[in-house]
Amino acid sequence: GFPVLTVLCHASRIQTRTDINEQTHHTPYIRSNTTFMMSVPSDDLKLIDEDDKSDTFEWSALKIAWAISIFIIAGLAEIFGGWMVWAAIRGNKDVTKPWWFALIGSLILVLYGFIPCAQPMDSFGRIYAVYGGFFIVMSFLLGWALDGDQPDLGDVVGGVIAMVGVLVVMLWPRG
Repeated sequence: GFPVLTVLCHASRIQTRTDINEQTHHTPYIRSNTTFMMSVPSDDLKLIDEDDKSDTFEWSALKIAWAISIFIIAGLAEIFGGWMVWAAIRGNKDVTKPWWFALIGSLILVLYGFIPCAQPMDSFGRIYAVYGGFFIVMSFLLGWALDGDQPDLGDVVGGVIAMVGVLVVMLWPRG
C-alpha cells in the first residue's frame, strides 16, 4: 500500500491524516514531474456533523454591520495607502507628492493586511472575494474624491453588479 493523504471534513474544519489503504482508488495529479496521491473515501467525507451545530456560522444584524464596517475600513486603508504610493511615484495631473507619501502609504498597506482578520466569518477566500466587491465600489468613489475621476455609467452599473454579487456570496445561507 501507499501512504495517502486522507482529507476528513468534520463540522466545517478540515483535518488531515496519513493512512495506508490499498482498496482506495488513487488519482495521481502530475505537476512539474511530481506525482501527488490524494484519496478521499466517501465514508470519511463528512461536511457537517448533524449532532454538533455549535460551529455553524449564522448572520445577525450586528455581524452584518460589523462585517461591512471591516470591509469599509479595509478598503479605506488599502485605497488610501495605495493612492499615497501612487501619488508619490506617478502623481496626477503632473503633480507628484513628496517621497514620504510613499513611505506612509506603504505602512498603511501593511496595516491593511491585518484588518480583514477582524471579520466575523472564518472563510479566508470568501472574505477576500466579498471584499473585492466593496473594493471596486470604494475605488470608484475614492478615485472621484481624491483625483476627480468621476465614475461613468459603466462604472456605476459594474459596481452595482459587483455589490449584488458579493452580497449574495456573503449572505447566502450555509450550514
